[in-house]
Amino acid sequence: MPNQFSLAYLTVLGCSPPEMTYMAAKAGYDFVSLRPIYMGLPGEPNYALAENKQLMRETKSAMSETGVKLLDIELARIYEGVNPKRYLPAMEAAAELGGRHVLSSIWTDDRNFGIECFAEICDLAKPFGLTIELEYVPIASVYNLKGAMDVLHTANRENAGLMIDIHHFHRSGDKVEDLEDVPREWFRYLHLCNASAEIPSSKEEMTRVLREERLYLNEEGIDVASIINRIPQVPYSIELPNVKRANELGYEEFARQCLQTAKQYLDKHPRKKYVSHDAVGQDQLRFHSTR
Repeated sequence: MPNQFSLAYLTVLGCSPPEMTYMAAKAGYDFVSLRPIYMGLPGEPNYALAENKQLMRETKSAMSETGVKLLDIELARIYEGVNPKRYLPAMEAAAELGGRHVLSSIWTDDRNFGIECFAEICDLAKPFGLTIELEYVPIASVYNLKGAMDVLHTANRENAGLMIDIHHFHRSGDKVEDLEDVPREWFRYLHLCNASAEIPSSKEEMTRVLREERLYLNEEGIDVASIINRIPQVPYSIELPNVKRANELGYEEFARQCLQTAKQYLDKHPRKKYVSHDAVGQDQLRFHSTR
């Protein structure tokens, strides 16, 4: 199966949904990954499609004209005191646009509250035909694979899944072998990017690199192939913010370079079958397949 790619919001931070859609089409992407949930960050535009009917019409028109589809929306962030129902309008908008997934992450240290909210978000999304994909973030409360799997197993929702971000996986110190313990059906897409192999020692520097200085796949850094070879073939959402390069090239050309370098890297590192060890101790040959 050919690889499919989505242009993620952070890669072209600040661009509106219609802009992103036209840009993605020109650069050769199959999907866009939008942020119609306003997060109130300093200087961040509000692209809440559910509240801005004109913007919703323009986004629909852009998708109709280009054939670019909506892969996912972000971010159903779970934090202390959040009411999961605040994400309902964005879910409705995503479903209206034909979206598939909603990205979520957990930023409260109250484990029970975090899991209860995540489960409720899954339940709210189910009537829309949407899945909720949990992304762990090394600077958040749920910051590694173990923590994310704890949430998913405890919540136990059939429309819940795990979204691996290459940067976050590496920074959290997770091992590629541990991906074999993840149920295959939890993988529906991933964030594709690269970064320096050295893990920053401070949270501030890690945050800066995370938001401003990720690298093209074909540059020296994380062993990306070792990670994606342990995951079924799924769409790749390219989340690769790099402020300097985006300013130098302009967003459209930068988005094109992100995609081209990703394709070059994946051509040089074709997907491989691998041997994993099953529960009864017998070697089992596991092949990657599209879900």
